[in-house]
Amino acid sequence: MSTTLPARQRPKQPLPKRPRQALRWGATAAGIAAVVVLHALAIQGTEFQPGLLVDGWKGMAAFVADAFPPDLDWEKTLKPGLEATLVTLWIGLLGTTFSVPFALLLAVLAAQTTTPHQAVYQVARAILSFFRAVPDIVFALIFVTAVGLGPFAGVLALICHNTGVMGKLWAEAMEEIDGGPQEALRTAGANRIQQLANATLPMVVPQFVGLLLYRFDVNVRSSLVLGLVGAGGIGLLINQSIKSFQFDAMLTHIIIVLVLIIAVDQLSAFIRRKLAA
Repeated sequence: MSTTLPARQRPKQPLPKRPRQALRWGATAAGIAAVVVLHALAIQGTEFQPGLLVDGWKGMAAFVADAFPPDLDWEKTLKPGLEATLVTLWIGLLGTTFSVPFALLLAVLAAQTTTPHQAVYQVARAILSFFRAVPDIVFALIFVTAVGLGPFAGVLALICHNTGVMGKLWAEAMEEIDGGPQEALRTAGANRIQQLANATLPMVVPQFVGLLLYRFDVNVRSSLVLGLVGAGGIGLLINQSIKSFQFDAMLTHIIIVLVLIIAVDQLSAFIRRKLAA
């Protein structure tokens, strides 16, 4: 009696080594070709022409020459610059910390491991996507029309945008943790809030703090740009210096910004080292 299996039931034989390698090399070549084509389209779409930099070096040299030496007048430049830099720091701080309750709530609802229902999950994800999709500078323009020029509009803009970004990062952090402790509490009869408070959040606190520090660093930098649209801070002074062709004052403000960014970087790194210790 013949024991030959039908063609559909026969076990598939693995491909020989050479055909596998050929397929791998073919896929790699196709990927490289796709990247090259995309870059060619991007260069064409953005009118990327490095030669223009060579032709315009005289304009850049004149701009830099006008900026040196920096204006170090205390009353006219340094004092207003330092005061505006402090405002910029406060915008970044409040824009980060005031977004924490909203980001945490949406993160809990937008994480598969903590959301109460799939419909709630989808709605929370959609809200986070909206806040992330709208740039903070657009939020600043909207709030400037509502509350007027000044740092308050910048704080509101950062709260909205940072809620979307931080909420997504926190939701992903909660989805990646070990679900064992939460499952054990659920089996013991703990409700959803008890599971969240005693299992989920304690496990993700270090990640939450690290992401919060990262966003604070980013928000301080973003607050500089928001000043260009009237949201206060040192960015507003830089914009005014450029418009009035006071490039030496502009350079002074940029140097102050550089010192601020370095200080924030060092502070964030120090806190992260303490948390990791």
